[in-house]
Amino acid sequence: MQFFPHLGELGSSAVHLALIAGITAILPSFVDRNNNRHRAVLYSIAGLLALRYAWWRATETLAPPGLTLDFVASTLLFTLELLALIGSVSAFVIMSRIKHRSKEADENMHWWWKQGEPRVAILIATYNEELDVLERTIVGAKSLRHLNKEVIVLDDSRRDWLRDYCTEQGVRYMRRPDNKGAKAGNINHALDRLAEDPVQPDYVAVLDADFVPHRGFISRTLSLFHDPTVGLVQTPQHFFNPDPIQHNLGLTRSYPDEQRFFFDYLQPSRDAWGIAICCGTSSICRWSALREVGGFSTESVTEDFMLSMVMENHGYQTVYLGEPLTEGLAPEGLKEYITQRARWCLGLMQIVRSSLGPFRKNELSWRHRWSTIDSFLYWSTSFLFRIAAIVFPLLYWFFNTIVVDAQLADVITYFGCYWLWVVFTMNFLSGGILLPVLHDVSQLIGSIHISRAAMAGIFKPKGHKFSVTAKGGDRSKVVVQWELMAPFLLGFVLTFIGLTLGIFFDGYAYNDAGDGKWVIVFWSVYNLVVLGVTCLACIELPRVEVHVADKPERVTFRTEGAEWSLWITSLTMDTVRLRGAVVPEGARGTLEIEGVPGEVSAYVIAPTGDGARVQLLPDDAQREAFFVRFYAEGNAPGVGNVRGAALLGDLIERFSIAR
Repeated sequence: MQFFPHLGELGSSAVHLALIAGITAILPSFVDRNNNRHRAVLYSIAGLLALRYAWWRATETLAPPGLTLDFVASTLLFTLELLALIGSVSAFVIMSRIKHRSKEADENMHWWWKQGEPRVAILIATYNEELDVLERTIVGAKSLRHLNKEVIVLDDSRRDWLRDYCTEQGVRYMRRPDNKGAKAGNINHALDRLAEDPVQPDYVAVLDADFVPHRGFISRTLSLFHDPTVGLVQTPQHFFNPDPIQHNLGLTRSYPDEQRFFFDYLQPSRDAWGIAICCGTSSICRWSALREVGGFSTESVTEDFMLSMVMENHGYQTVYLGEPLTEGLAPEGLKEYITQRARWCLGLMQIVRSSLGPFRKNELSWRHRWSTIDSFLYWSTSFLFRIAAIVFPLLYWFFNTIVVDAQLADVITYFGCYWLWVVFTMNFLSGGILLPVLHDVSQLIGSIHISRAAMAGIFKPKGHKFSVTAKGGDRSKVVVQWELMAPFLLGFVLTFIGLTLGIFFDGYAYNDAGDGKWVIVFWSVYNLVVLGVTCLACIELPRVEVHVADKPERVTFRTEGAEWSLWITSLTMDTVRLRGAVVPEGARGTLEIEGVPGEVSAYVIAPTGDGARVQLLPDDAQREAFFVRFYAEGNAPGVGNVRGAALLGDLIERFSIAR
């Protein structure tokens, strides 16, 4: 390491870090995040700093070779970290490009006009969802502006009440005698039935049971099929409810859901390399291509990712249109959230071991082989390394095992500079969406189950049951997920004990690490913060449905003896908050609400200081109009980027409640 003699090693390291900080402070004024050359430069520097850090770790920080716990532990940690770094560098290469297709969609709208509007079959796959989840999806699909369409509900639970509801709604209902092949088998059964129809569809759209399409979903996605090599168009998934981490930490108004990075930034980058992937719901396929490839593969429980690989193997490309064209229900409970991600991990491992694996003989391009390897590295190393980062400092505090033999100055120069540059690059190019502690929490909370799924998928790829992500249900109570919290709580307690004893009791503190002990102290303090927030996230808070009006809106509330012109401040399927005049409790009347046919029956639940809370009693037609208004009008729900000031306030409020 080069240093300034008059400053010493630690001072020189601080100068190196300050230099990186200064550069990152001025770069936003000169860098265009949508310019691929600029992106390539930033990520190339990140890659070089990663290689520099890895070389330093390999040559200067490992324990001497030998049959010692120090050597075994330090080598194991470095191996895990090196694999995670390789995955990070691969991600840097992918993120160095980005492609947005909205302009292409604009230029090719209605390219089919000479041959007539294409026929689209909209498949809604369902297994155990309740009516309040399904009805908004069915109503939203019916409300699509595209006229030449057929909505088909694929019921894998064979429920008579759902068959009757579909009849009432005028949509097609399908069931099959068994559940072979899970979701993929359900869709393939429908494809075979559609092939028997007198008029077959030109395209097939797939929606999960809880995903409502916006009214322009079909027209926007069809525009990209002007290219005959396009077999599938994927759009992002947005959620009208917060995911468990957002909700349990009280960050619903200030921190994006965990999927925003993938759909808003990683998928456009994958598309720029020609390796965008199908994510199941919110996608649309060319019928002829889907039939040519034999439908959805059942080799993997992530049949969507597999479909992109199968399409590529037959010469069809998957493209990505990054517009908010659907919105759905994120897993509301931690168990469901983790189950979903463990299934994604398992499915990816099954793909690696399948006939379309990256090292098998097939027609896949090198780009798609790389895509699979990149995903494999992410699922197999990132979460396992997150566990290791918690466990390995404990080896020092309790067993005097030094896993990273490094001086503080070197850590600042090699790791600090790399870390600061990567945090800047990733957050600048993704709108500040990857905050260090919260990002670590989102990975740590599912790390044990995901790592277990990775091992199971690699060593035993077949024979795993498809795990359905439960949606809906009663979320009105505080629930402490003790089973999920236990390992993190144990890690917190052990880290706190080790750190406390090491600081306050000289007889317990090991001095072998020398100046490097400060590295372990900082590492342990950071782990305490991450583990503490993770434990807090395991306390599930009650949920209520909330739909805030997009803009202030005038409504008229009429009763037998009076009429009020009021303002809506919040609106849900069942209640509305009005401002402008105090209305007496129990007053019954009607409300005129924009976009809702007729007058909605209502009564005042309780007066407020400047208005009233009102219970709505919509009829069936009005209820459907509410569904369209809330879910199908085209505005992306939720938070797209971090809102710094609000985030700090939300965290302070959440921790004050926890106390």
